Amino acid sequence: LWGTLETRHAVAVGAVPVVLGTLGFTAAGIAAGSVAAKMMSAAAVANAGGVVAGSLVATLQSVGAAGLAMSSKVLLGTVGSAFGALVTFKKTPPSSSAEPK
Repeated sequence: LWGTLETRHAVAVGAVPVVLGTLGFTAAGIAAGSVAAKMMSAAAVANAGGVVAGSLVATLQSVGAAGLAMSSKVLLGTVGSAFGALVTFKKTPPSSSAEPK
């Protein structure tokens, strides 16, 4: 379905900016009214008005604004490829000759 391992790797890495942008983590900042804005609001309420550095919201915004580091691309590509392989793996049923008599 997804083609070669390299294709799955590229799709996994290429999807990250698209997904983050769709959620509202953009290069210009967090988009008003987006899922990202709701996440930021919840994080700020939970932390007395601020978003903690290194938190999920801060990390996603950093990636949305600046893109991914090479190490992150490799990690996401590897995980995405493994997930794609699991999803597309088709187990063949055992042959009828393997049944005991």
